[in-house]
Amino acid sequence: MASTRAPASRGSFAKVVTSSLIGTTIEWYDFFLYGSAAALVFGTVFFPDADPLTGVLLSFGTYAVGFVARPLGGLVFGHFGDRTGRKRLLVISLLMMGASTFAIGLLPGYATIGVAAPLLLILLRVVQGFALGGEWGGAVLLVSEHGSARHRGFWASWPQAGVPCGNLLATAVLAVLAAVQPAEAFDAWGWRIPFLLSGLLVLIGLYIRLAVSESPVFLEAARKAEASAQASGPAERAPLVAVLRDHWRELLVAMGVRVAENISYYVITAFILVYAVQEAGAERGTVLNALLAAAVVQLAAIPLWGALSDKVGRRPVVAFGAAGVGVWMFVFFPLVDRAGFGAILAAAGVGLVLHAAMYGPQAAYFSELFGTRTRYSGASIGYQLASIVAGGLAPLIATSLLAAFASAVPVAVYVAGAAVITLAAVAVSPETRGRDLGQGGGPGAGDAGDTGASPVEGPAEGQAGAR
Repeated sequence: MASTRAPASRGSFAKVVTSSLIGTTIEWYDFFLYGSAAALVFGTVFFPDADPLTGVLLSFGTYAVGFVARPLGGLVFGHFGDRTGRKRLLVISLLMMGASTFAIGLLPGYATIGVAAPLLLILLRVVQGFALGGEWGGAVLLVSEHGSARHRGFWASWPQAGVPCGNLLATAVLAVLAAVQPAEAFDAWGWRIPFLLSGLLVLIGLYIRLAVSESPVFLEAARKAEASAQASGPAERAPLVAVLRDHWRELLVAMGVRVAENISYYVITAFILVYAVQEAGAERGTVLNALLAAAVVQLAAIPLWGALSDKVGRRPVVAFGAAGVGVWMFVFFPLVDRAGFGAILAAAGVGLVLHAAMYGPQAAYFSELFGTRTRYSGASIGYQLASIVAGGLAPLIATSLLAAFASAVPVAVYVAGAAVITLAAVAVSPETRGRDLGQGGGPGAGDAGDTGASPVEGPAEGQAGAR
């Protein structure tokens, strides 16, 4: 069947990519800000009766709660995103994330309202996790479904770049505040400023996100599904049911691919704040500045790995990143032990480049595993379910291993074990590069409502077609 969709213009496609990047940057800024604050101040503000390491463990426990909420958000947002469209759900997720982050900035501490403080903190963290659970799938699908198969890995990696952008922004704000404020002022009230800034960032993101068009692949699939229902009256299964019944293998592959990527990232960016400051004796500002520079390196690496996956395939790039990060962890901690800026930058920078090899192709990889009418649900649920046992528990497990063994070697073994799981998932996964998103995605997919048409071309291909 010939496509009924007009090629996307260069300007409209650029707007889609930009809106997804900015939206994910803001949401990840909010999410990472919490992780940094949990490592630096939440232990004393919300759990003041505990010793320092136990306070960090308790604050990382609230951090992990957000990851538990993410699959629920992926399920709910995925269901309605597959039924009603990607754009509307992305606007809702942005508003929820911004409101909860702003509220954390206003939340009184334990000294003011007692046990209600950590309980409210947990509630707001749940809202954050729920919102982020719906954000990722919609953002990457909006780009993947507007673009072409030929360069999908590159263009779909840009929403992925919102992760280091958000981390960069959160770390930069914290680093500036740490530099201009005494430690006592930062711990007392200065940490609230980055959370309150989220309100302004959300307004900017909302303005940009409302300007983009809905996914043309989704619109055509919805039209075909509606026409089929009117002609024969079949009851279309709920997206979650369809994913669990028809695409459970792809779901397990997505979860396995996520394990090493997710665990390594939070060990490198969150646990390092605990290890470098409390164990290696590094200055807080030194660690934050090194992470700031490493995030810039990762930001450049993500689209490069995405583009390479368009040339050689998703599987070899992801496998290289998983194997590399598993080995690098045994170098990572000895470098951090030196406590200098250059050593910490080298440790985090190389680690994040290897992480980017797993993360850059991931948006295209997961989009290509599922069909149009289950893609939001399948990609989101696979992505977010893995985050519970992977990233959500990583800082907690790493801190517990450090406390139990007084050594970072068990933490390195932990990350290496995660790399083995990801390599196994890649080994049993099909290569998805070049798949037509309008034809269902996964092997033998063909969801109800899938069109069989070629995807809308990206800017270069679209312009060539016009000529």
